[in-house]
Amino acid sequence: MSFTDIQVIFNRAFAKSFALKKNLLTFFILALCGVFIVFCQGLRLNTSNSWVSTSLVFLPVFLCSGIMIGMGIILIRLYYNEVKNREVPYGELVGKSWEIILGASYFSIPIILIYLLLWMLLGIFVLLEEIPGIGSFFSAILSFAPFLLNLATLVLCLFVVFLLFFVTPIIALKGLSRTVVADSLFKRLKADAFSNILLLIIGIAPSVAAFLLLLAAAYLTKTFSGPADHPIQLTLQLFFIMIPFAAILAPSIVFFYNFAIESHMLIKGKMKELSSEG
Repeated sequence: MSFTDIQVIFNRAFAKSFALKKNLLTFFILALCGVFIVFCQGLRLNTSNSWVSTSLVFLPVFLCSGIMIGMGIILIRLYYNEVKNREVPYGELVGKSWEIILGASYFSIPIILIYLLLWMLLGIFVLLEEIPGIGSFFSAILSFAPFLLNLATLVLCLFVVFLLFFVTPIIALKGLSRTVVADSLFKRLKADAFSNILLLIIGIAPSVAAFLLLLAAAYLTKTFSGPADHPIQLTLQLFFIMIPFAAILAPSIVFFYNFAIESHMLIKGKMKELSSEG
């Protein structure tokens, strides 16, 4: 895989990231996820318990991952047909993909269950800290355990990104067979782990840059508007900021999935070349 190969797929994915219909679909899904996240943040404002507050940060992300996989399947199939110059109506494509979309959303269930297990284990150490007299002792001696549990939660977030980039294209093209998905993924990573990680970084970079820029703008907006007097007021502020947030983020998400399928096809082609030479 050369720089020219990456340049070609990047430019092609970028050029097709601003289609109005795909961006409207992406905006609608992002806004739907945003409403749920804002709702959880509103609940978080009304709790002073750090253990409960932590769950309201991460749980919406993992719940929305299943929706993002389903959206990714639609976007990838649309892009695949665009590149092949096939005219497929959106309604027909969604209708044919509906069963796969519902099945793919279940891929998020193990992630949610793992997080809930980590969260409950973290709760045990929170309870130990509250024991009168010896709670501070447990807090000091066992401080490594909450650290490892929080680290595992962050790794789980990275795994969600990995799932969206590597697994979604396979499901979109080959269906829900777990054997096929696992075999394709294993072969792809085994063939060239470095190139796959590099492509993932390139694919996620525009979304990360756009997200950080939007967060900075939201922070400045909060600074100018001053502190909210009531949690409901702050929740409403978050909701109305979320709408343009989702709209501006949409093209970078479309690019992410465009580049994901481009990367999948590029690595697949390189694997065929290597097998034929061997």
